[in-house]
Amino acid sequence: MPIPFSYSYRNLLTRRLTTFLTASGMALVVFVFASIQMLSAGLEKTLIETGSEDNVIVTRKAANSEVQSGVERSQAAIVESLPSIATDEHGEPLLAKELVVLISLPKRDSNEPANVVIRGIGTASMKLRPQVRLIEGRLPRPGSSEIMAGNSIAKRFKGGGVGESLHFGMRNWTVVGVFDAGATGFSSEIWGDAVQLMQAFRRPVYSSVTFKLANSSDFSEVQSRLSKDPRLTLDVRRETQYYREQSELMAKFLRILGFSLTIIFSFGAIIGAMITMYAAVANRVGEIGTLRALGFRRKSIMAAFLSESLLLGLIGGVSGLVCASFMQMITISTMNWQTFSELAFAFTLTFDIAVKALLFSLLMGFIGGVIPAIRASRLKIVDALRES
Repeated sequence: MPIPFSYSYRNLLTRRLTTFLTASGMALVVFVFASIQMLSAGLEKTLIETGSEDNVIVTRKAANSEVQSGVERSQAAIVESLPSIATDEHGEPLLAKELVVLISLPKRDSNEPANVVIRGIGTASMKLRPQVRLIEGRLPRPGSSEIMAGNSIAKRFKGGGVGESLHFGMRNWTVVGVFDAGATGFSSEIWGDAVQLMQAFRRPVYSSVTFKLANSSDFSEVQSRLSKDPRLTLDVRRETQYYREQSELMAKFLRILGFSLTIIFSFGAIIGAMITMYAAVANRVGEIGTLRALGFRRKSIMAAFLSESLLLGLIGGVSGLVCASFMQMITISTMNWQTFSELAFAFTLTFDIAVKALLFSLLMGFIGGVIPAIRASRLKIVDALRES
């Protein structure tokens, strides 16, 4: 005959202080685990959402990022001649030959320098990224030394606001607009005319060529055609794949860091749960003997104490997860190791992270409670009643 679950629940309520302290330790571990996983997920989400599945980005072969890439004008012209490129309402190809360089700008709050991406854009660049919208000022005029900044840049860096100016490339550039690109990496960039930026930085080549496919299913054909062309030495990827690769290195580091910290902290939480459950067994020896005398089997005793420990883990897991969910209100900025540029992104809680966090908390509860539960189940009726 099984012992009712309410028995385990009432025992936790009886020992409120020890229950609170043990559950708090587990909650702290779950909070750390979930927060670092959310940080990794936020980084991946920001970069992956930067790209579009219908867009194709072409870079120099073996280049890890646009910053390291160089596409010759003659090669860009060959790419531009592809028949699979979509066109706008005026019949113009949705293709942008862009330049990407890094500059150093001081932050508004600390005055510390950080790398920022400058993107030279073409007339189709905005059409290729419908998530980008102007929220203040106006668009830069082609052929001028005017630029517009992502809202993350405008908030965090000196000279990034409308009406302010920046000096780079041996020129003064006037910020005439601020754009919002949602939760994407474009919000951490500054955009200007590609031709003017190429002249300023004395760059004779483009960094990348991005275009939209008229039919998304034509990607394999386009990739094969460009890869086999002997005149080209280019990598052809979907834009989503390219930005996913940009997040791999740092996301992997964050996952390893999170796993390492969680393992270290979890030992303390498990030991705390084990001590709590051993104390519960020691204080309820007579109670265990009475339950055995009433006919409850050893397995029922073990299941009751194990349920108590699992419930303790679940309380800690839910508490830690709730606290971690508030981290989504925070936006942080750090250097993307793939591009060596500043990138702003937010913590992101996913269903997968929530499930992993709760399972981990239950695992801590199980490991911390299984040995005390086995000890409780092995107490002999006579010895238990004598000790009481």
